[in-house]
Amino acid sequence: MNTALAEDQIQSPSKHAVTFILITVFLDMIGFGIIIPVLPRLIEEVGQVSLGEAAVIGGWMAGAYSAAQFLLDPLLGNLSDRLGRRPLLLLAIFGLGADFLLQAFAPTLEWLFVGRLLAGVCGASWVIANAYIADVTAPEDRAKAFGMIGAACGLGFVIGPAMGGLLGQFGPRVPFYVAAGISALNLAYGWFVLPESLPVSKRRAFEWRRANPFGAFAVFKSYAGVLPMCAVMFSFFFFSSVYPAIWPFWGIAQFGWSEAMVGLTLAFFGVVMALFQGVATGPAVKYFGEFRVVLIGLVCGTIAAFGYGATGSVTVVFIMMFIHGPEGFVHPILTSIMSKRVPENAQGELQGGISAITNIAMLAGTVFSAQVFGFFMAPGAGFQSPGAAFYVAAGGLAMTVGLFIWLVGHDGEKT
Repeated sequence: MNTALAEDQIQSPSKHAVTFILITVFLDMIGFGIIIPVLPRLIEEVGQVSLGEAAVIGGWMAGAYSAAQFLLDPLLGNLSDRLGRRPLLLLAIFGLGADFLLQAFAPTLEWLFVGRLLAGVCGASWVIANAYIADVTAPEDRAKAFGMIGAACGLGFVIGPAMGGLLGQFGPRVPFYVAAGISALNLAYGWFVLPESLPVSKRRAFEWRRANPFGAFAVFKSYAGVLPMCAVMFSFFFFSSVYPAIWPFWGIAQFGWSEAMVGLTLAFFGVVMALFQGVATGPAVKYFGEFRVVLIGLVCGTIAAFGYGATGSVTVVFIMMFIHGPEGFVHPILTSIMSKRVPENAQGELQGGISAITNIAMLAGTVFSAQVFGFFMAPGAGFQSPGAAFYVAAGGLAMTVGLFIWLVGHDGEKT
């Protein structure tokens, strides 16, 4: 009884614990981004295929990553509502480090697919991290808190691709050895500084119907006002998946970029996104309101996608990144709005449901965008264009703007 009481009296986590959560999300994005600059050459070398064929294979790999997250994230999110956040978060970090080593030694394309699947499973750490932050922040502070997580993702997307691009010059597998070492250090750090954030009194029984990936969608029907934003989030992630699907392949085809240049462009974009999410989210929400900030982000995303497709200048690419930056508001603010409409003991379930939506959208979106790129880059194609997938994405994001206004409407201005 004394043990249960002690566990139930969990205090607000220390600054070290919150810092650890941000570092964990940051390292997850390194893991996602580190492979991007070296992926085209790695697939071409291992599979002995052309650039267009490598893009299609890369799209399927990204789809495998998202599929694993879709299938496992709701399970881990619900387990964290039952067992607490700490043990599952540390387990995911351990698995991510093991995955980096697996990919470093992968001898065939099949093993690279296995590595991407395992990376997707371990990527569930961001679901638990979001639930952890929801545990320790007041509802009115969550937009800012989720913005900080978004900033950590952005910074990870600076370091990951930059690391992959620079280290990739020594071989496409070298970045994975370094990333495995970083994960080991993060695991050791978290073991000593990370307290539990969910008291026993706020935990709930585990139910399989809530944890299966399709059953996770039920959370969106259970709470008023969540389902419309879920539809917007799905559409947004489907069409914005064009970037992880084709960016390095597009850069090589359009401009002849090296791995280092691919890493540089992604690092620069990561800085821009981190500034918008980490610095501008709070002030923007305070001044414009959450509804208008999401709308601004969607419109800027639409303009940017069209601009990337149309440009033939690297200088314009960098300019477009500043226009693209406000798109970073969309995910954290929609997450914040939804978190306010769900009780405290269901935050893990909500984050699992959000992850299910975003990952099924990214699964379909990355495969779709890679197929579009491959089709318009095929040697026998009647019309060849590296930017065709960006035009399609711009049209889809424009549709998402209309969907957001129609489904959320003026009710969103009250959030």
